[in-house]
Amino acid sequence: MISTTVSRPRPVAVSFDVGGTLIEPWPSVGHVYAEVAAGFGLADLEPDALNRGFASAWKSRRGHDYSRAAWQSLVNETFASAGASHPSDECFHALYHRFEQAEVWRVFEDVQPTLEALRAQGIRMAVISNWDERLRPLLGELELARWFEAVVISHEAGHTKPAPEIFLRAAEQLNLEPEYILHVGDSAREDEEGARRAGMQAALLDRSAKDGGGTTISTLASLPELLETLRHGPLEN
Repeated sequence: MISTTVSRPRPVAVSFDVGGTLIEPWPSVGHVYAEVAAGFGLADLEPDALNRGFASAWKSRRGHDYSRAAWQSLVNETFASAGASHPSDECFHALYHRFEQAEVWRVFEDVQPTLEALRAQGIRMAVISNWDERLRPLLGELELARWFEAVVISHEAGHTKPAPEIFLRAAEQLNLEPEYILHVGDSAREDEEGARRAGMQAALLDRSAKDGGGTTISTLASLPELLETLRHGPLEN
């Protein structure tokens, strides 16, 4: 039997996805949509119905480039799925700007302790995110920006994950070969597969899993231990 074990260098930097990895909408996308829409005459919208509509629209999206036009199309599809009419342009713009604000986002509880632990280990950190012009100020408002040497955003980079170019941009900014970087995110395709295609190591965050295994983790709190494992042994692909 041929072993699939491949020796890799110990990572000296970790890059993070943002949405679903570091932060999430709070209390939910549907709650924020319903709250804002009510101010434009779209009353009695059920947050749960909007959440289901958003999940469906997000899963089926194609060619989403994180532009305002792409977001407006996604919002329209979400409201239609919830049995509501499309929001007016004014309502959409209010929704768009609402998600600039820190109070509609929650930083996961495992983020701050993990970032502190990694910094104590001397691990360098970066962000690689499919997002738009709202992300940089948002990271500042959420007091996350100070942790990262590099922040690479698809809106600025001209590439979206899983394209290797966006990962390589982060490696360039860190002045590291990709194989010395461990990327962590919650999407098997965009984060795990994309990072590996770019030559990085990767860990998949699955918060719904009871326990992780290998390079799948159920909490960011497992990252320091995973890095110790990678320090002393090979990475299982």
